Amino acid sequence: MTLGSKERTGARAVMEVLLAEGVELVFGYPGGAVLPLYDELARTPIRHVLVRQEQNAVHAASGYARTSGKTGVCLATSGPGATNLVTGIASAYMDSVPVVIFTGQVPTRMVGSDAFQETDITGITIPITKHNYLVKDVEELPRIAKEAFYIASTGRPGPVLIDIPKDVALALCRASLPERVELRGYKPTYQGHPGQLRALARLLGEAERPLIFAGGGVLASRAEDYLRQLAEKLQVPVVTSLTGLGAFPEDNPLALGMVGLHGKPCANHALMECDLLVGLGVRFDDRVTGALEKFAPRARIAHLDIDPAEIGKNVRVDLPLVGDISCILQELLPLVAPASHGPWLQRIKELRNLYPLTYGRGGEVRPQWVMERLGEMTRGQAIIATDVGQHQMWAALYYGYTEPRSFVSSCGLGTMGYGLPAAAGAALARRDKQVWLITGDGSFQMSMAELGTAMEQGLPLKILLFNNQSLAMVRQLQHFYYDRQYTAIEFTGNPDFVRLAECYGAEGLRITRQEEVVPVLARAMGNDRLTLIECVISPEEMVYPMVPEGAGLDEMLLPE
Repeated sequence: MTLGSKERTGARAVMEVLLAEGVELVFGYPGGAVLPLYDELARTPIRHVLVRQEQNAVHAASGYARTSGKTGVCLATSGPGATNLVTGIASAYMDSVPVVIFTGQVPTRMVGSDAFQETDITGITIPITKHNYLVKDVEELPRIAKEAFYIASTGRPGPVLIDIPKDVALALCRASLPERVELRGYKPTYQGHPGQLRALARLLGEAERPLIFAGGGVLASRAEDYLRQLAEKLQVPVVTSLTGLGAFPEDNPLALGMVGLHGKPCANHALMECDLLVGLGVRFDDRVTGALEKFAPRARIAHLDIDPAEIGKNVRVDLPLVGDISCILQELLPLVAPASHGPWLQRIKELRNLYPLTYGRGGEVRPQWVMERLGEMTRGQAIIATDVGQHQMWAALYYGYTEPRSFVSSCGLGTMGYGLPAAAGAALARRDKQVWLITGDGSFQMSMAELGTAMEQGLPLKILLFNNQSLAMVRQLQHFYYDRQYTAIEFTGNPDFVRLAECYGAEGLRITRQEEVVPVLARAMGNDRLTLIECVISPEEMVYPMVPEGAGLDEMLLPE
């Protein structure tokens, strides 16, 4: 069944799909090959956000999608416009974020001729997109655009790219918008296998030391309420991945926080002592497992994920279960009986006491202490976007996330420069929330031109910039693995970040002493302006805990 057909340009047909999909915002950067789409976009009520570089359009769409639960959309031209998108697309792919990307392309008669600003963006992005298209026939454009939104947002979410040659965008199209999408080779499994569900219920009933490991799949399927019901019904402690922060409220007595390379000590020890590990929407990536041969040595492992390719990829699995986490947990809850696991919870209490999360006190401004105060002052209810570096880990460990979709970061690819555009996308998606960007001077300088975008959009972002005038996470790696040979990590030409903010018309503040932290944070929280706080810290500050290469999760390095 199709909607009514009429003759219009391919570009207009794309806009019809965007409107039908409820798209309100498009992040992009124009250029010659994509102008037909921009010309039609201007005739719609869809708002366009002009970024300063195409990579940031994908990051902004990612931040928008992760905090709104909708599909993000971005637009760029051919050649360098398209290749600038690549890191953003890879970041979205690694974190399973639904984004639809439209790129302009040279006219079809010139494809393959090395024309000006021609590049094979579909070939380049095959490994980092869930699917991509080069549209050669305008009559296929409505169907392809509709399919792109369907593929991006269903099953395991991910980025989908549509490359549209300029003549295709300008050609007349009579094809109607399809009402539904039917793809013969794409049928995600949502419901769990009944036999495997019963087997999981039996494992949970038999386990004496069960542990739930929640990842981004919980948030993608909106399963956080079912996760809380399951954990509380069975009295099972919960650890999370970096992507899964916010999937389980950290003020719940069963919450142990993040696990892995820089995971909380009690979370890592609990994982090594559990006898049943239930992974929900996780990848068991290398930053979580540490040495694979030492991972969860006493546990049977149940792995639940909507992507069957993830199950058994990195760790041995005793019970696989393919499906949507929300669907599976709804089906599982009636199959399990309430439990108490008293001795196990007593052991968890001992682990908390034996291995507290600690850091050095006194003297200089401690970034860990700053993050704790920010968590208290916002009651864990702000949206926290981060860049990548030491600050990302301090934000993960010390803020205290209590709400789903409140943590936005490049978790899988680890893309520096992600934070500011993603925070802008989050602020556009959630006007009801205060959005904080936690960043470092290295990451911030990779995308700080987006201050202009944030000011144009009137976004009251709060930026907490930890300035140690160095790439301190790299310094930390050189400290432990390269005999303290500190190379290529110092910045000697940083700008005055406070004055930089003021140049954009934002408020700039600075923290150099611990007693300034609370009043400066309060001042930023109390205004409705974009505010940048430069917090000066020592380049010698480390991120602890840290699991050395080749070690197990219970062999962490802790602060002296």
